[in-house]
Order: sequence, then structure tokens, then C-alpha cells
Amino acid sequence: MKTNDYVKYMTEQLVKYMDTPKQERKEMKEKRKESRPPSRIYRWFGILPIGCMMFFKRHKS
Repeated sequence: MKTNDYVKYMTEQLVKYMDTPKQERKEMKEKRKESRPPSRIYRWFGILPIGCMMFFKRHKS
């Protein structure tokens, strides 16, 4: 029963995606790109590496 619900949900999402105009899909994609964190390190490992970089940059000068 759970797999049936999942298939139904995925089908609804696919139909919803296909029904949106191409221009609107591009705009949504651009908005998602803009809202991402700028650093790949942050996205991959969390905030700890960025905190360490900031700490060492501040103490380096």
C-alpha cells in the first residue's frame, strides 16, 4: 500500500511539472539556484568548515 501511495504521489508531481509552462519552470530553477548557499564546502560538509576558515582568516592577519 505504501508503494502505491508513493507511485501516485510521483505521478501527480510529474503531471504537475509537465503542465507548467517552460518559461515558468526556468524561472523556478533560477530562484532555487539563487537561494542556495554560495559555498560548495557549506553544502557538502555543513557550517563547521566555514567557521574554521573564518577563524583562521581573522587570526592570520
